[in-house]
Amino acid sequence: MAYKQKLTFGVIVGTRNIFNSKLAQEGRKQIIEKLEKMGFGLVILPAGETPTGAIETLSDAKKCADLFSKNRSIIDGIIITLPNFGDELGIINTLKLAELKVPILVQAVDDDNDKVDVKSRRDAFCGKLSVCNNLYQYGIQFTDTTYHTCKINSDEFTADINRFAAVCRVVNGLKHARIGAIGARPAAFQTMRASEKLLQASGITVVPVDLSEILGEAQRIDKNAGALKGKIAEIKAYGKIPSSIHEEKISIQAKFGLAIEKWIAENEIDAAAIQCWESIQKNYGCATCLSMSMLGEKMIPCACEVDIAGVISMYMLALAAGRPPALLDWNNNFGEDRNMCVCTHCSNYPKSFFENQIEISNLDVLGTTLGQENCFGAVKGKVKAGPMTYFRISTDDTYGLIKSYLGEGDFTDDPYGMDGGIAVTRVPDLQTLLKFMCKNGFEHHVAMVRGNVSDILAEAVDNYLGWELYLHG
Repeated sequence: MAYKQKLTFGVIVGTRNIFNSKLAQEGRKQIIEKLEKMGFGLVILPAGETPTGAIETLSDAKKCADLFSKNRSIIDGIIITLPNFGDELGIINTLKLAELKVPILVQAVDDDNDKVDVKSRRDAFCGKLSVCNNLYQYGIQFTDTTYHTCKINSDEFTADINRFAAVCRVVNGLKHARIGAIGARPAAFQTMRASEKLLQASGITVVPVDLSEILGEAQRIDKNAGALKGKIAEIKAYGKIPSSIHEEKISIQAKFGLAIEKWIAENEIDAAAIQCWESIQKNYGCATCLSMSMLGEKMIPCACEVDIAGVISMYMLALAAGRPPALLDWNNNFGEDRNMCVCTHCSNYPKSFFENQIEISNLDVLGTTLGQENCFGAVKGKVKAGPMTYFRISTDDTYGLIKSYLGEGDFTDDPYGMDGGIAVTRVPDLQTLLKFMCKNGFEHHVAMVRGNVSDILAEAVDNYLGWELYLHG
C-alpha cells in the first residue's frame, strides 16, 4: 500500500540578507540535522548554491525549484523554515516554479528576548505572516505549526513534523490510490452505492473484478501446493479454531485467501471492498471475513459488502494512524445511555482490534440461512477498550461532491451479549452525530482506528482534498 515508512521532504530555508545571515546558516544546519535524526529524507539546495545557503532572490528560487522538479517523484511534502524574517518572494517563486502540488508546512523560529538588537534579532514572527499572506494570494494550501513560532530543536516542532508527515501520507496516498471492487454489492444494499467518477476526480481509481474470477483461481490451487500449506498454518496461528471445524473448511478458506492476495498483488491494490455474501457461501462454501481480517492486519484494509467509500475511509485512517483500521456498523443502542452505542460486524476486524485471542468459526446470522457448513471464516471477539477515531466519506451524486464526518471516542469494557465482533462505543454528544448522519444521507458503515488522529484527517480532508467535512465534538 502507499503507507511509506520513510518520507522525503523538500526543504526551503527562507532568509533576508538585511538580517544576520548567520541565523539562516544556523537554521539550515539545524533543520537538516533534525530531519535526518527523525528518519526523514530531505532534498535541499546545496549550501554553496546561494550566498547564505538559503532562498532569497529569484535566482535562488529558480535553482531550488529546478532541484525540486528533478526530485518530484520522491518529494512527499515541503517544509519552509524561517530562521529570520524570510523573503516572501523567494519562497513563493520557488513553489510556483516547482509546481509539486504536495502539502506544505510553514515554520518560523522564536526570537530570544535577550537577542533583539539590530544584529541579533530574527523577526521571523512577522515574516511568517508575510509568507502566509503570499501563499493565500497564490491559492497555495499549507499547514501551520502548533505555535506561530517555535525553535527548530523544540519538542513542539518535532510533533508538528510527525503530524505533517501523516497528513502527507493521507494526501499523497489518495493521489494514485487503487481500490479493488471484488464482486457486486448485495442487491439489498443500495446504501453501498458510490460514484467512481467523483472518486476519480480526487485521483482514486476503482478496479473491479468479478467474484467468479477469484473463486475460479481459488479452485485451481492444488491441494498439495506448498503455498496452500503455508496459508493453512498462517490461519491456524492467527486465532483459535474450534475442533468442530473440519480441515477441509480451513483449506477452502486458505485457497480463497491465496487467490485474493494474488489478485491484489497483480493489480497493485491498496485496499479492497469485497462481496462477502451470499454468492461465496452458496457457490464456494466459506465466508470472506478471515481473509479480509488477515489482509487488514497487513495494512491492506478490506471492507464488507463492496463498500467502496467505506474502504477508502479505512485506507485514509490507516495512512493517518499507521495502524490497521476496521469497518463497523453503527448497530445498537446501549440501554438508555444516549452517548453510547454498540458497533459490530460478523466480523472481519484485524486481530489487533481485539482484547484477547480471537475465535475463528462460522458466521452467526448468515449461517442460519446459508448453512453453517458454508460459513467458516468469521473472526469473533470483543474489541479491546481504548481511544479511537471514526471517519466516513460518502459520494453525493446529487450535489456532485464527496462529503465526510470525523470524530473521536472510546471503545469501552462494558459487556454485551451479542455474537461476532463487538465494540461497545462511547461518543460524546452521539445523538447530534446520529442526527447529522440521518439528515445528510450517510451510510450505516463507519471506519474506525485505534488512537486519536482526527486532527490529521481534518487537515488532509478540509485543507488539501477540499471535501466537505463535519468535525464532530
